[in-house]
Amino acid sequence: MRKLLIPVICLVFFSCKSSDNSNSNKIPPPVTKKGPKEFTEFGNKRIDDYYWLSNPQDTAVINHLKEENAYEAAVMKHTEALQKKIYDELVARIDQKYESLPIKQNGYWIYSRFEEGKQYSLLCRKKETTAAPEEVLLNLPELASGHQIYMLRGRSISKDNNWLAYGIDTTGARQCVVYFKNLSNGKLNAETISNTAGSYAWGNDNKTFYYTLNDHTVRSYKVMRHVLGTDPKTDQELLTENDSTYSVYLNTTRDNRYIIIQTASTNTSEAHYLDANNPAATPVLIQKREKDLEYYPTYQEPGVFYIYNNKNAKNFKLSKTPIEHPDLANWTDVVPHSDTAFLEDFAIFKNYIVAQQKINGLTQIKVIDRTKNSSYYVDFGEEDYVAELGVATDDYNIDSIRYNYSSLTTPATDYMYNLTSKTKTLLKQQKVGGGFDATKYETKRLWAKATDGTMVPISIVYRKDNFKKDGSNPMLLYAYGSYGANTDPYFTSSIISLLDRGFSYAIAHIRGGQELGRKWYEDGRMLNKKNTFTDFIDCAQYLVNEKYTSSDKLFANGGSAGGMLMGAITNMRPDLFKGVLAEVPWMDVITDMLNPDLPLTTLEYDQWGDPHKKEYYDYQLTWSPYDNVKKAKYPAIFATGGLNDTQVPYYSPAKWVAKVRENNTGNNVVLFKVNMGAGHSGESGRFERQKLQALKFAFMLDQLGMTN
Repeated sequence: MRKLLIPVICLVFFSCKSSDNSNSNKIPPPVTKKGPKEFTEFGNKRIDDYYWLSNPQDTAVINHLKEENAYEAAVMKHTEALQKKIYDELVARIDQKYESLPIKQNGYWIYSRFEEGKQYSLLCRKKETTAAPEEVLLNLPELASGHQIYMLRGRSISKDNNWLAYGIDTTGARQCVVYFKNLSNGKLNAETISNTAGSYAWGNDNKTFYYTLNDHTVRSYKVMRHVLGTDPKTDQELLTENDSTYSVYLNTTRDNRYIIIQTASTNTSEAHYLDANNPAATPVLIQKREKDLEYYPTYQEPGVFYIYNNKNAKNFKLSKTPIEHPDLANWTDVVPHSDTAFLEDFAIFKNYIVAQQKINGLTQIKVIDRTKNSSYYVDFGEEDYVAELGVATDDYNIDSIRYNYSSLTTPATDYMYNLTSKTKTLLKQQKVGGGFDATKYETKRLWAKATDGTMVPISIVYRKDNFKKDGSNPMLLYAYGSYGANTDPYFTSSIISLLDRGFSYAIAHIRGGQELGRKWYEDGRMLNKKNTFTDFIDCAQYLVNEKYTSSDKLFANGGSAGGMLMGAITNMRPDLFKGVLAEVPWMDVITDMLNPDLPLTTLEYDQWGDPHKKEYYDYQLTWSPYDNVKKAKYPAIFATGGLNDTQVPYYSPAKWVAKVRENNTGNNVVLFKVNMGAGHSGESGRFERQKLQALKFAFMLDQLGMTN
């Protein structure tokens, strides 16, 4: 009897009749009125029929967004039971009582934990030992009551452990209010500081407080000094970054000895330091900025700064310099540059230096024994994975590290690793409910040949008893490919709901990230940006050609700059995808990059190019998603946005959706769901976030005619 059930189960998973979008065809989409605005640059005329949507103060705009939401709800109404089923699956896999591993700072173990059924966590600490009584520093479930969005953005505890400064964002717009909590009596100080950027540090007198302010584009640009108990209007300005292509933030060294003021653009940085023991200290420059020189200092040993930098080192290196004379002329290498290993992170101890590197797309942890002048690599023993270096305490003399290990089939697992004995101890593994069994799934690393011959890695996972390499499996292909951000193959419990329904899930590690080193990033930005898009298309075509899926069952997914990727590939190869999920996608590249008053614009001239210069204007005009919408049979599209989004304005996807609908020669549905009360990150509660995930999954399943 059991054998007879197997093909029946497979039939449920794979019986995917093509959807004709009959429900969506019966419901007309919103009619987006036109209000043409003409732009002329370098003699080229552009007409934007939907520019009027960029004014959130216009009642007609708000009404239009509400109509988009009503249309999406009507089209997807018949999937509500499926959405609820998926949502229940997603929530069932969440560890309701998750507790982070504690980190010891200044005599206290700091950690966060969730209570069952709560959307937000508690921030807690225990003195000296983890067996000590718990002290709740912030009760976020209580504080978040009555708020749709409640985000903790930055926190800092004074050296005497009596004061907690924390930043709260209640709109998702990245503008935080700082509160000061007296941890000895639990009361808040009267003063608050608005419009901060979430970057904070205490002086060692326990009353001098440093923070950064945002400008009108939400660029962190100014460092201020506040004295606890005084009027913030009297705060002292310490440093202002007037170059709008740079932002500024604060770091405190592990022992609280120095405060680092870091300014950075896309590919150039500069740093000052403050003596945390001197409440009247002024910033001291470490090294004057030089074009394309990135350096980031930290302090661990008396009299020395360690500098993570790229001086004559495309893949970065670690140097050190005397604090008395910290300029570039005195830097000496500690972990030298490697052409094959990209240095991502490091930790410094009395007897060891530990380096996290990316080699051929995979994380490696290199241990350097300072007493023996020898080194070795930690062995992880899996084909496709991600590992992250961590440090448990601020103790310089320890001989152990933590590392977090994960893969597409292995839930996040934390180990304590002894650097001397080379032994590991399991500390914690992510709990995954809902009957998850890792042995049912398989992950592999594949390589696709790009148009120019470059080999691009792909991570893929599927359920072994559901997968056939004959093109019959649906697939969700994800990528990001910008800012040098890696899209590593972390375990993601939500994907199980797709895998159990016969999907495979793949990540294309395309150029624009740094998975294969700094050159991988350089080859996917500025005048090389189109490599990002063609890499994704080539990966998708490879997966179809090799029969991991087929074009009528392939879905593409990306968010933010990855959403921009979705717009570009949809214009370039609309025939290659069954559907596209574009989350908070940045689509109107040229118009936004020509407007220096928008958030992020000036900061990103070195990412995409400044279109005020003809060379970059002409190049962007060949790929900007909004400018390249054309008459074509577009795949089914599900786009999202947030009204309070200061990173990708809501109108970027709103205009793109309207233009795609206007030019779509096919019948595939184009949906746009905008969160009217959130920003770039969407909902902040851990359960609320699952509702959108369930909706996206239901959208894909509905396109395939899958009702379970």
